[in-house]
Amino acid sequence: MLTDSKAFSGFSTGDVPAAKRFYSETLGLTVDEEHGMLHLRLAGDKDVLIYPKPDHQPATFTVLNFPVEDIEAAVDELIRRGVTFEQYETTDAKGIHRAGGPLIAWFRDPAGNILSVLQQ
Repeated sequence: MLTDSKAFSGFSTGDVPAAKRFYSETLGLTVDEEHGMLHLRLAGDKDVLIYPKPDHQPATFTVLNFPVEDIEAAVDELIRRGVTFEQYETTDAKGIHRAGGPLIAWFRDPAGNILSVLQQ
């Protein structure tokens, strides 16, 4: 029944204008606004819905991952654009996890949702 459905993912925010600025200006993504919700237009014809939620609570898991060819360059550019990376026991000074598995660095959107860039 759902085999041919063009499914998409979504998550909430408490501040749609702040989310729109962050995703479009800071991250450089194409963002459309419709009916008070945001549609992130991602590569590969994939979309993500960001919807308003007055009592928004940030997700405790990564809601969106951005695979990149060069994580060092991506992290440096995002830092230049004002992004702050999460610091954990297994991350270096830039916030890149290097203790096994893919190289990955986590950061948050204005609503506190967790995003990442990870080495392809």
